[in-house]
Amino acid sequence: MGKEENKLTSVVIGASGGIGEAFVKNLSEMEKVKTVYALSRKETIFKDDKIKPYKIDITNEVSVEEVADFCGTEIDLVIVASGMLSDGGGLPEKSLRDIDLSAMQECFNVNTFGPALVAKHFIPRLPKDKKSIFACLSARVGSISDNGIGGWYSYRASKAALNMIIKTAAIETRRRYKEAIIVGLHPGTVDTALSKPFQRNVKHDIFSPEKAAGYLLEVLENLKPQDSGKCFDWNGEKILP
Repeated sequence: MGKEENKLTSVVIGASGGIGEAFVKNLSEMEKVKTVYALSRKETIFKDDKIKPYKIDITNEVSVEEVADFCGTEIDLVIVASGMLSDGGGLPEKSLRDIDLSAMQECFNVNTFGPALVAKHFIPRLPKDKKSIFACLSARVGSISDNGIGGWYSYRASKAALNMIIKTAAIETRRRYKEAIIVGLHPGTVDTALSKPFQRNVKHDIFSPEKAAGYLLEVLENLKPQDSGKCFDWNGEKILP
């Protein structure tokens, strides 16, 4: 088997900006990576021939299935980096009185239901005979046991639900894909449009998208199959459910 055949195929969803685009660029610079499928609602132009952009709507199953077919089989790494925190209006909620059904449904569509559809159509494309990873960006605020201040109902709940989907998918996947790792990732606070309105309240470091992506790729590199179903932060520490 030649060196090219041993190289990895990766998929990044949410690749049009922020940490998703940083994942694409970091992966494309790795010698061991053969192809990076850069998927997003808005197709982004990359100058590297290793990067293959394509449009996807993760809330539309027809779109997800079509793109999964485009990416093919034997995908070594899938990173779902898309997410929603604010809608420019009532999200994230400060109180029960701020809950709006349509806004909450949209938050779950993007943060929970979309990644579940991606898992449905991409996990079966992982190789059965070697290490592979399916990772979704989650959040520490999705931890039920770590919730000490309340608020942010839709975002917290959508990420907690995502963590349960990750755990359940990991149990099922382990039966056929012994080396597969299904995990959630908490990138910390990243300097992106998603976090910009809330950065003034952050008391810890704020990472650039490039630095956050680099930290998380290092975490993924060191994970083992027994880590599947868990959620890890940028420093490799396990987040409590």
